[in-house]
Amino acid sequence: MNTTTRRGRPRKGDARLSREAILTAALEVVDADGAAAVSMRTVAQRLGVDAKSLYHHIDGKEALLDAVAGHVLGGIDLPEPTGQPEADLRAIAQSFRTATRAHPQAAALVLTRQLPSIAALAPVEAVLSVLRKAGASPEEAVHLLRSLLAVVVGSLLREAGAGPAFGVTDEAGIAHRRAELEQTELPAVVESAPQLARCDHEAEFAFAVDLAVAATMQRLATPRR
Repeated sequence: MNTTTRRGRPRKGDARLSREAILTAALEVVDADGAAAVSMRTVAQRLGVDAKSLYHHIDGKEALLDAVAGHVLGGIDLPEPTGQPEADLRAIAQSFRTATRAHPQAAALVLTRQLPSIAALAPVEAVLSVLRKAGASPEEAVHLLRSLLAVVVGSLLREAGAGPAFGVTDEAGIAHRRAELEQTELPAVVESAPQLARCDHEAEFAFAVDLAVAATMQRLATPRR
């Protein structure tokens, strides 16, 4: 009996080619090399299969990137609403961070991709609902949603790839770098050198979200002409 499998036509039920396995492989590519590195070929290489066989599960690269974005959003454990807009927006942002810290490069896809599933749209619905109840029009709610997403995702991307601004964290290194900068015409940078050389990502995220939420609520409280 011939048990070989023709290239590109794996055995029925082969776990390598489940949709979930393909999305996992795509996330691995994104984590390692960024979203620009994703292709049907690179994902197939991760799985050890022919790229053509992926088309039984995914229509192509664009659909794959959409699915990755949906996978990220669908993994968010949304908090119960409290009816307090500021608290609810902060809680949703924190839930997003918790769900996406393992795949921050993939999180950026939610800003640019179509969301293919109802599960992926649940976080969008949650934010829009909070904003609408807080007084935003449908159009304004979308603008605010995108602005909040930009802050959240931007903070995550910085956390994923950030090093200290000066490239050193030890006290002696910071002092040496500050001494170098004192010879320049950058007084504000010199003054903030110790703070620039360190970064508490959780505190930075909370600060950015607090600022964005405060600006959102101030805008909603401002009368329109």
